[in-house]
Amino acid sequence: MDQLAKLEDLPQEYRDNLEKLNLVPLWPSLRDVLPPEIPQPKTRPVFWSYEALRPLLLQAGELTPIEKAERRVLVLANPGHGLENMRASSVMYLGMQLLLPGEWAPSHRHTPNAVRMIVEGNDAYTTVDGQKCPMERGDLILTPTGMWHEHTHEGSEPVVWLDVLDLPLVYFMEASYVQPGAHQNIKGSSDETDYGPGIVPSPVFERRNSHYPMLRYAWKDARKALENMARNQPEAKSIQITYVNPENGEDCQKIIGYSALMLRPNETLTLPLRSSAMVFHVIEGHAEVQTTGHNFDMKQSDTSCVPCFAPVTFVNKNGEQPSFIFIADESPVQKKLGLYSERPNQK
Repeated sequence: MDQLAKLEDLPQEYRDNLEKLNLVPLWPSLRDVLPPEIPQPKTRPVFWSYEALRPLLLQAGELTPIEKAERRVLVLANPGHGLENMRASSVMYLGMQLLLPGEWAPSHRHTPNAVRMIVEGNDAYTTVDGQKCPMERGDLILTPTGMWHEHTHEGSEPVVWLDVLDLPLVYFMEASYVQPGAHQNIKGSSDETDYGPGIVPSPVFERRNSHYPMLRYAWKDARKALENMARNQPEAKSIQITYVNPENGEDCQKIIGYSALMLRPNETLTLPLRSSAMVFHVIEGHAEVQTTGHNFDMKQSDTSCVPCFAPVTFVNKNGEQPSFIFIADESPVQKKLGLYSERPNQK
């Protein structure tokens, strides 16, 4: 495309007159807002080592009591967006949250959607609109927009989880806020769900059509499904499951999508180039993430992020054990807006 005229090409008097009327000429910035062929993301490939950040998270527990923090979190920030903006990508926020024995993170609700991927610890639970959701490593717990939620720890060791929120998007829309709430009475438990594999309640043939019928997706169930798929479909090009709403089969939340991937022993898997940024978190095992200019050597509980249309190849160098990776991406909101696309990976 031809080079367009620059702002400096315009007379200063003309620019001053535009500014007085809150006017801006488009053509000097047109290539910035509409780059040719492919977006120019601010999101960079970034890797966060859990081994490195964990001591700092535990130190935060010593330095700041929960009463002074409300939510004790270290934000996994992408330098491409500026650390002060606390974004992993243009849509996704990531944070490692710590709850110490005996602590209670008070009830509140907010406009951003959130999920919790449990990283370590036992004997804690999240209460979401009165439903008790036990927190065990690898579990995915939803706290959707507008739902009251709080966290309680009844165990003896620290509990840590990875928060994923659509906070950057909601904040950009000037729709982000939180409301404090009272301690919730527990009305039921996610262990007593009416839903099962291929099973949804339908009294007198009527479906509930609930927006969020499941709030906890237990890792033991997801892991079993992945192992069954690997055993029953050995020729499958990838062993992957998606966390969905069992009532309608759509993504479990509306803005960010969540899935889990099993890398078989010695497996190398190359993804298509996707229009959505992606976050990878190792639930179990070890995996190398190869992307533009980076090879992230990821161990259990490590996290990384890649921008849109980034080439991604996973490598499991272990010849005996599989690796399990949790993936968050922006495809649901992009599909709703008609923006999602894939391109062949040339690697």
